[in-house]
Amino acid sequence: MRLQGVGVSTGVGYGPAYVISDAIPEPPAGERHGGDAEAEQDRAAQAVERVAEDLELRGSKAGGQARDVLGALAMMARDPGLAVEIKDLVATGLSAPRAVYESFQKYRDLLAAAGGYLSERAADLDDIRDRVVAVLTGRRMPGVPAEPADGARPYVLVARDLAPADTALLTPAIVAAFVTQDGGPTSHTAILARAMGVPAVVACQDALSLSGDLLVDGGSGLVVQEPESDEVSSVRQADASRRALLEAATGPGRTADGHPVPLLANVGGPADLDLALRNGAEGVGLYRTEFLFLDRAEAPTAAEQVDAYRKVLEAFPDGKVVVRTLDAGADKPLAFLPPPGEEPNPALGVRGLRMFRIFPDIMSGQLGALAEAAKGLSAQVQVMAPMVATAHEAAWFAAACRTAGLREAGVMIEVPAAALRSDDLAAEVDFFSIGTNDLAQYAFAADRQLGTLSKLQNAWQPALLDLIAAAVGSHGKPCGVCGEAAADPAMACVLVGLGVTSLSMAAPALPAVRAALARHTREQCRAAARAARAAATADQAREAARGMLPGLGDLGL
Repeated sequence: MRLQGVGVSTGVGYGPAYVISDAIPEPPAGERHGGDAEAEQDRAAQAVERVAEDLELRGSKAGGQARDVLGALAMMARDPGLAVEIKDLVATGLSAPRAVYESFQKYRDLLAAAGGYLSERAADLDDIRDRVVAVLTGRRMPGVPAEPADGARPYVLVARDLAPADTALLTPAIVAAFVTQDGGPTSHTAILARAMGVPAVVACQDALSLSGDLLVDGGSGLVVQEPESDEVSSVRQADASRRALLEAATGPGRTADGHPVPLLANVGGPADLDLALRNGAEGVGLYRTEFLFLDRAEAPTAAEQVDAYRKVLEAFPDGKVVVRTLDAGADKPLAFLPPPGEEPNPALGVRGLRMFRIFPDIMSGQLGALAEAAKGLSAQVQVMAPMVATAHEAAWFAAACRTAGLREAGVMIEVPAAALRSDDLAAEVDFFSIGTNDLAQYAFAADRQLGTLSKLQNAWQPALLDLIAAAVGSHGKPCGVCGEAAADPAMACVLVGLGVTSLSMAAPALPAVRAALARHTREQCRAAARAARAAATADQAREAARGMLPGLGDLGL
């Protein structure tokens, strides 16, 4: 049997199928509790909290993107609206399992109807619902094997869809590939598969009928059941050739004509360091410090912060470590700080540096801890603030860094105003780092979480490339990119052509970007950038740029 899906994580996987087809049964319609509504409401609330805590624990163990994803799911489980809905249904006499089922079903139907990115989140709600119902009914929570299926070979995990909680603790030593019948390129399965470096195919119709040994090509999207040995050898050989080309491009990032482009890793804490080092990161281009502050009733102590920062600095004794100060507010509230008041549009509200202006002690404590952590170490420490819009804000932050004893201060370019007036900001700080995700969100007035507007979030939008070019400007200050755009090998070449001086990305993307740069001269990158900016649409920009980058095809990218 040969099935065609959508490849979302490149590479080839081969192994026995492990099919997850059993679901938690739906509680009987109209099932009622014994009469003590308050006790039943408490039982439901405790089950939801147990699942939320389990998700957070799994995320903490997994680290990296999995921690962020599972933290977001825990927040979904604790949604106040859901809690009220469950409580109200139990008050009408429904049992806790049935009330949970109906409440989650209402919300997931709304997400499914929305389409795009949001419809893919419906599967996440299904998983949370099943876990809560399992707790309430005494069943084992959904899960996957934590060791190879046949005791020796890694298995190919096949499911209708995979929840982040299922995949977070898996490794390539356990799972050879993912295949799902549902899902899409922005599903959490796809995101985590790419972060793990495991081949994955989604939207593969009839995947649940698969059995036996499977060959999975995460590039083409092909899934073959019980393939002939010569086909397995052929596909593996092609993949090995691609990997060999990527591995051959070692050392510091640079173009074919020797122009240096430091390739750095985005990390969310000490747990991400091993993967960054194994993929040849030259340093850290985005150290997200939120992991220390979120989901806490009190701010982290100075000692906690110093310990966490020092571990990252010690990992790159000769490299650059760019630390982003706390980016709280909007969708990342802090329990130990009072909310800034009603915000009809939190994405445009008090977040990032704006939060520091209200609570300066939080910033001064973080900057002091960073300065203390850097003492006696040789890593080049650079500190940057998020959500900076004006030169005045940049100057205020730079002064705070100097007062704390930190020599290099920079800002994130996420607001179009900052990109357009980069010369003004450059007079106040030492460097820039462009966050392409938020810059696109604000440039196109398109919520980055809204799937129906995902086309406007495409990093190939010519207007976004114009803003990046404006941020690079002629001021001469270093300007890196740490948004998702840097992980696309073709886009990485375009960014270099625009004058970007360093690139930071999820660690598994580093080898492909390094190889792509090594195949092209700086002038080819400039030609690709000119072609992309001259296009009218994102798709045309991508095709025009790739036409100027012939070496990508040789790499299978």
